[in-house]
Amino acid sequence: MEARKSLLESSRWKLWEPVVWLLAFVAPFVLSRHALIVNEIAIVALFALSLDLILGFTGIVSLGHAAFLGFGAYAAALFAKLVMPDPLVGLVVGMTAATALGAVCSLTIMRGTDLTRLMVTLGMALILMELANKMDWLTGGADGLQGVVMGPLLGRFEFDLAGRTAAWYSLTVLLLLFVLARRFIHSPFGATLKAVRDNRLRAMAIGVPVSSRLAVVYTVAAGVAGAAGALLAQTTGFASLDVFSLERSADVMLMLVIGGVGWLYGGLAGAVVFKLLHDVISNITPQYWTFWIGLFLVVLVLVGRERLMRPWTWFGGRS
Repeated sequence: MEARKSLLESSRWKLWEPVVWLLAFVAPFVLSRHALIVNEIAIVALFALSLDLILGFTGIVSLGHAAFLGFGAYAAALFAKLVMPDPLVGLVVGMTAATALGAVCSLTIMRGTDLTRLMVTLGMALILMELANKMDWLTGGADGLQGVVMGPLLGRFEFDLAGRTAAWYSLTVLLLLFVLARRFIHSPFGATLKAVRDNRLRAMAIGVPVSSRLAVVYTVAAGVAGAAGALLAQTTGFASLDVFSLERSADVMLMLVIGGVGWLYGGLAGAVVFKLLHDVISNITPQYWTFWIGLFLVVLVLVGRERLMRPWTWFGGRS
């Protein structure tokens, strides 16, 4: 009873959470000139959320999570070009394709050490990138899959050049999957995932089926990443090889470093900070923006996330 009560308490929405989501949905209207940036932030936040499911709540280290982002992107883009341009159906297709890939790849992460999983996940992303490059008759190869034209959302809302429809579409998908992820994490199943993360041997000793838990959460995270990829292809009208790149996986890791792992809002907050820093700094100094982001990360690690947000603790003051 105590465990059930604790899970119910942790799953309840805080007073500030609806305010945050309301501000997010108002942003494309108030900041109409920056709606495209809002759309991009929503997509990378969803991608970060998917990685947090396996890294923050299960302890699976992945350096090739972009494999699922790219697979979902190409699946949705090809579906729009070859079958039908309906965004919602294409989103389901992208999620389903990435989920199926995640189910297959989950067989490779059940054994070995963290370093082994790191290499296996990275290898999967590189394999898919090379396949997309060689199958140029289908994917466009190095030129990318161009000319992806989407139909109106729900048959009524056209994707405008300003990006407001795309932003609201991506934010809606982000919110829905965030709510589902929240229920998933704060369920008894989610509690067993945290047990596996904290001590795998102890979890096995008390009867937790570790292998099946890892397979399920890895598959779910792949589906969420596939949704982010589908949104990326649909809202940009383009899918290229860079969706499989190491940089994509590294960037989403940096977002979790900034926002914090094991907290669903960590990926969202990290995505906002990272994309805003990227946009602002690259406008000021296009050649050296990576230096300044790297410097910010070094300071973040040395000072600590909590102390960085409270300057009066920098010199040993009370926290």
